[in-house]
Amino acid sequence: MSTEDAVPPSAPADPAAEREYARPPGVEDSFAPHEQEPIYSPPPPTVSPEEHAEFSRPADTDAEFAPLPGERIPPAHRVIAPPVSPAHTHDYGRPVGAGAFDPEPGSRIYPRGREPESPWWKPDARRDPWRDPHSPFWLGRPAVFAGGRPSQLPPDEDAEQGDEIAPEEELAPEPVKAVRGGPFGLSALVLALVIALVAGTLGGGAGYWFATRAHSALHNGDLKLAKTGTPANRPPGSVADIVQRISPAIVSIDEHTDQIDGSGAGIVIDKAGYILTNNHVIEDAATTHGDIWATFSDQSRVTARVVGRDPKTDLAVLKVEKSKLTVASLGDSSKLAVGDPVIAIGNPLGLRGTVTSGIVSALDRPLPEGSDPNDPVINAIQTDASINPGNSGGALVDASGAIIGINTANLSESALQGGPNEGVGLGFAIPINEARPVAEALIHTGNVVHATLGLQARSANTTDRVHDGAYVSQVQPEGPADQAGLKTGDIITVVDSTLIESSYRLTVVVLAHHPGDKVKVRYYRGAKEHDVTVTLGRD
Repeated sequence: MSTEDAVPPSAPADPAAEREYARPPGVEDSFAPHEQEPIYSPPPPTVSPEEHAEFSRPADTDAEFAPLPGERIPPAHRVIAPPVSPAHTHDYGRPVGAGAFDPEPGSRIYPRGREPESPWWKPDARRDPWRDPHSPFWLGRPAVFAGGRPSQLPPDEDAEQGDEIAPEEELAPEPVKAVRGGPFGLSALVLALVIALVAGTLGGGAGYWFATRAHSALHNGDLKLAKTGTPANRPPGSVADIVQRISPAIVSIDEHTDQIDGSGAGIVIDKAGYILTNNHVIEDAATTHGDIWATFSDQSRVTARVVGRDPKTDLAVLKVEKSKLTVASLGDSSKLAVGDPVIAIGNPLGLRGTVTSGIVSALDRPLPEGSDPNDPVINAIQTDASINPGNSGGALVDASGAIIGINTANLSESALQGGPNEGVGLGFAIPINEARPVAEALIHTGNVVHATLGLQARSANTTDRVHDGAYVSQVQPEGPADQAGLKTGDIITVVDSTLIESSYRLTVVVLAHHPGDKVKVRYYRGAKEHDVTVTLGRD
């Protein structure tokens, strides 16, 4: 194939395009510029006859802003000041008998060696409108500055009115002159220094005399105050006597973990070093392998080890290695009566060895130590002796000096209303008759076995529409209650001869028994009463 065959034939040229894009005539260069076109000038605007008649210059006048024929030009406004009242003239006018602007004779005290000067420093002050009360309000032109300094204005209409600029010599700051000494110059200063020196000497002498002579009459080095020889009356059985005997057996318990530092109290119950306390006092350290210390009344401090804990009764036993221990006497809490005097000893608020006293307010008070169903419930001794955080694990002592309870909890009005358990309230202690077997079991084996009904209960309420008691919410399959025929929804009202008014009472009654004991249970199923015998199991 030839080269001519490979190039397609060109289309015929458009005449209009040829004229538009062809070379200008007489130009051989392919890219030569065109001749410069004339500058565009827009045509003059057209004005309608109506606009011309409305906005054009009036006829027969060439002035751009001349008034229309027949238009009245208002005369220039002249401010005429109203006459000044006699009172203002008297108060602010020129003083009688004085010069134009001189001060009233005798009204100034001139410095020594200087001639009196007029306060009106300008020669044209008479024409100054701000100094003449009869002048209208008027201002001249402002000052003109040339080269950074004020210069005089050329004469004009304002200059004719007396508005002048002071020459540069007058505007220059007046040099500071030394103050000439007056009648109270250097001599007065020397006199003042002499007076101050004499006064200081006299004052110092007077002060020394009062300090060494007059004030010595207030002291008597031979005086001795009298004292009576009558000793305080502390008969056997008094609070002071009981505290003196029992305090060495009460220790302060401190626990430390990475998250918490806590404190409480404990009771030495055996000379081998066993200490009875509350489980919640050392629970955090026991479960996280923290540190536990026991501090005695002689301020000695030793490390304590956990022998055993019983969360259900909130009791625990510790052991320390220390000789010559004072062991507490454990009493019989079953012999207590409401109104008996009691003493609480412990570590409230971190204050070791604190003693409070009161009476037994109530006995066999079922008390949950928290809102959780798994929290311990105690059959508490109630007292009005002050018990605060830190008293836990300490001793509740009777009038004979025997331990009859382990201080465990307090209850305040704010806690009953859903707030924090703080403020003045009532104290509660675990009876020593219930704490003794738990402590023995922990020392023997390290754990405690409790009796159980094999059910869970809550306190019956008005929606149950039957008697007060413990409402059975769940029965353990094949447990003691299930084998005895108890079912969910039953309401237990009596166990043996004890009236069950709440689930807390049912808990403490069962804990007071041993596994294998048989108890008679009375319950309601609907409106019908039933009696059944249950053999208690073990937890």
